[in-house]
Amino acid sequence: MNIQWTAKNLKNRIVLSSGIVSYLLLLFICIPLSRFIGDEGMGLFAPAFEIFLLTTLVTSYSMSHAMAGIIRYRVKRERYRNAKKVFQTAFTMNLMLGVIMALFSLFFSSWIADILVLEHLSRMAVLAAAPSVLLASLVGIFRGYFNGYGMGVLTAHSQYLEKIAMLVGAILGGRAFHGYGEKVAALLQVEAHTYAFGALGAMAGVMISQVIALLHLLVLYVIYAGVMRGRSGQDSSRRVETRFEIQRMLIVNTLPLAVSAVFSNLFMLVDQRFLNYCMNVTEQGSNRTATWGAYYGKFAALTGMGAAFSCLFVHGLTGKICNAYEREEYRDMREKFGKAIRAASMISFPTAVYLAVLAKPFAFCCYGKTMPRVSVLTGWLQKGAVLVVLFTFSFLFGQLLYRLRMARELFLTSVVSFVLHLAAGYFMVQRVHMGVEGLLCALILFFGVYMVCAFVFLNKRLKYKPDWLSGVAFPMVAAAISGLIAYLLGRLLFAAVGAAFTIVIALIVSLFFYIFALMLLRVIGEVELHEVPFGSLFIMIGRNIGIL
Repeated sequence: MNIQWTAKNLKNRIVLSSGIVSYLLLLFICIPLSRFIGDEGMGLFAPAFEIFLLTTLVTSYSMSHAMAGIIRYRVKRERYRNAKKVFQTAFTMNLMLGVIMALFSLFFSSWIADILVLEHLSRMAVLAAAPSVLLASLVGIFRGYFNGYGMGVLTAHSQYLEKIAMLVGAILGGRAFHGYGEKVAALLQVEAHTYAFGALGAMAGVMISQVIALLHLLVLYVIYAGVMRGRSGQDSSRRVETRFEIQRMLIVNTLPLAVSAVFSNLFMLVDQRFLNYCMNVTEQGSNRTATWGAYYGKFAALTGMGAAFSCLFVHGLTGKICNAYEREEYRDMREKFGKAIRAASMISFPTAVYLAVLAKPFAFCCYGKTMPRVSVLTGWLQKGAVLVVLFTFSFLFGQLLYRLRMARELFLTSVVSFVLHLAAGYFMVQRVHMGVEGLLCALILFFGVYMVCAFVFLNKRLKYKPDWLSGVAFPMVAAAISGLIAYLLGRLLFAAVGAAFTIVIALIVSLFFYIFALMLLRVIGEVELHEVPFGSLFIMIGRNIGIL
């Protein structure tokens, strides 16, 4: 699991893992927010927030990554004038792209609400997303600039600041506008306006977080501008590149990643449309907004947080695999790939199992004592916990495809997975009317196909022979054993100590048995245990009973 539990290494990992930690915070926002604006409010907030995320995948992620790589190449060769010109060109391109996307959200807000997601009152939140989209494009450019010049720490800090500001802003904005919406709803005698204004306020909070992040980056840019001007005197460029050349490089490097990222994350908007249509046809239209809000704000958030937590432990290994591949150290590369698969199994299997067996306590922590919704969320978590495993492996293999510059394979994987998900969702939800269960099946199909396709493409390049026993089967057995213990403790403790204490106690005890089972099955040894919290305790136990 390659975790060095020292203060310095932990700090380095927090900086290097800023993208995933930020994603964790992003998912966490949904749970407290749903308490303030309700499931109905989350159902109206969801399409606006998803549009914001999809557009930032193009401007703040794909363009930022492409720009950072191009600048980094020139900075290493001391071509500072060309690096500056890359920044200026990318700034113009991304600003134009941000304006176009913001105008689309502004002028097509009614179409998005009424046709795309079948949720008329979500139009207010979609309108509020327009300025956020524009601001996010500027945020992405400055992050790409700092990453290109080797100042990733500043980018990481800005990401954490943005997500903390988003958490506070969305909750305060949602709560304030929700209160105002209650007055409007009482005046118009339409309760739904309460939730519409709550969603509007939450999206306004998101916009404020983008303003704060942009101001923070602008201050940093001004501070470091003098240093960058000083480097221009050391320029070794033989010629100044034209804007046309730079634009072409930016488009070529941005487009494959942007398309793959969008197809890999478009399913939420499509799924909301399928579910809303299904509930309208089956005469459950009055419950559709709350149902999607619970699915999006609680189920998707909990499973997503479990998957993101697992990804924290494997994403650092992708760089080592790619470095070994570039050095043509193929044996070392395959060993590292095997370790990455084993790490993904060791983390994602127990995470998925605990989420399933402790689904009721987790649901109570989200809902309190609202029994009907607790039972519904419990069922969803028990059926959909496998998504944690599928997402973790999909993330690992997808990252490797990207970092090994297998753009065509990444594009095919994303498109094929999305098309099959689209067909499955249309058939099971819109035609057969299976509801959320149909969405879960379609989502499992999406990540299952993504994982398999990405692994097949990688294996053609890496020629890896999987160790199915120690890499997959034994961690699965250990997770099942510890999951049974967690389940029994959950049944025993829930009524006595409550949901939160049940989760804490069950996780601590079951994790002890999980690590012990991994030792017994020879999946981990002393080297790995030295890198685990309280690893010395397990080493002492293992030596005393003769399994180490």
